[in-house]
Amino acid sequence: MLRWFIRVFVVLLVLSGVAGFAGYRMLSQPFRSFEGERMLEIERGSTSRQIAQQLATAGVIRNEWVFLAARALDRDTILQAGEYQFLDASTVWQVIEKLRKGEVYTYEFTIPEGSNIWDIARTLESRGIMKEKDFLAAASNPSMVQDIDPNAESLEGYLFPATYRLSRRTTAEELCRMMVENFKRQWKQIGGESSPHDMVTLASLVEEETGVSEERGLVAGVFANRLKKGIQLACDPTVVYASRLMGKFKGTIYKADLKRDHPYNTYVRHGLPPGPISNPGKAAIEAAIHPAATNAIYFVAKPDASGHIFSATLAAHTRAVQNYRSALAAAKAAKAAEADVVIAAETVQAN
Repeated sequence: MLRWFIRVFVVLLVLSGVAGFAGYRMLSQPFRSFEGERMLEIERGSTSRQIAQQLATAGVIRNEWVFLAARALDRDTILQAGEYQFLDASTVWQVIEKLRKGEVYTYEFTIPEGSNIWDIARTLESRGIMKEKDFLAAASNPSMVQDIDPNAESLEGYLFPATYRLSRRTTAEELCRMMVENFKRQWKQIGGESSPHDMVTLASLVEEETGVSEERGLVAGVFANRLKKGIQLACDPTVVYASRLMGKFKGTIYKADLKRDHPYNTYVRHGLPPGPISNPGKAAIEAAIHPAATNAIYFVAKPDASGHIFSATLAAHTRAVQNYRSALAAAKAAKAAEADVVIAAETVQAN
């Protein structure tokens, strides 16, 4: 009888070992039954069984019990909600570790230098990240920058242009906070003054007026000279911004826009506008803080759009403007003549 019990015990021990080994292989064997990528949204408050069902249905794990068995061996692990991307075959342990770390799927969103809140909002909606109106509502609330700029009317100027990693759960408020915190870090690194209001406002004008990096300091110098002399800044982008605020911008500037009495219209009002007109990058902010030493108080674009011509006198500026207009007229005439030649050639061929 004793021998029989011993034999039964040995058989059960062997079977238990075999089952344990098989279970271990199931838990440690990579699995995938889908092609390409699989995106899975784990809702907040989901139970282990619900998560197991999602993973099994998506083909990420072999079956539910494998996941539940692994969870039973590690009950204290907290799995985080979010959207996850699965690409390669993974063991159930690797899947659980991914959820434990909260390695949610993120994507990059880049804000170019000089973008204003409308540009950013439009891009966000076009990429399906969030609704335009939601971002504009968040960006219109200046509370996030009240500590550094009590006079801010919105977050314009403080949404630092850079590349950010977002998830599908990122809200407009969270994105604004990311950008504002980035601005505060950059401002501290630059060594800016306690209140950045005027410098960021000036930097936004500089950013909008030139895309040539070597000119930023000169443009800032011209604006600084005009401010010292009490001359209106006459900055076209401020006119555009005023029109946008009023909902009247039609894609170009008209004479009526230049004459419109608005706080942001620097053709009518003296000094800086009430606030930034875009979100400048670090280089533009540095140029505003340290403008180039120059006696120029005027500038006009070069006909080839390679930069600007800077002038210290009105006479020199007038000549530069005339040259600019003549070059544009000549280019327009040349283009029209070229079009006439093409039409004539097509007519000859047709005959």
